[in-house]
Amino acid sequence: MTQMVRTSAILSVILLLSVQLLHLKMVLAATFVVGDAAGWTFNVAAWPNGKHFKAGDQLVFKYDPNVHNVVAVNRNGYDSCAILPPNAPEFTSGHDQIKLKAGPNYFICGVPGHCEGGMKIAVIAK
Repeated sequence: MTQMVRTSAILSVILLLSVQLLHLKMVLAATFVVGDAAGWTFNVAAWPNGKHFKAGDQLVFKYDPNVHNVVAVNRNGYDSCAILPPNAPEFTSGHDQIKLKAGPNYFICGVPGHCEGGMKIAVIAK
């Protein structure tokens, strides 16, 4: 019986510590407004330069939804300014909040000609 109580207490402590670590990770996540005050607009491709991103950080894309959108694409889509893969997630609210995954994250404006005009960013999250 004593062994059972001890095991239960140890499991409770482990569970509590796990919850606290998860909460700490969520608190430490940063939020970045893409393009800063200018928002999601043309010639924003260099915006990530000099910034340090972590998995779980959040990007906020602010733009006029009647004029632009945001599409999360793969590397080929980013390089060619094409919506790749064909089922790539598209965001259209004008105030999109997107959580970064570890590794490369690529975003373009899917309106024809906008990506070619510099409405694309590549963000590497550690």
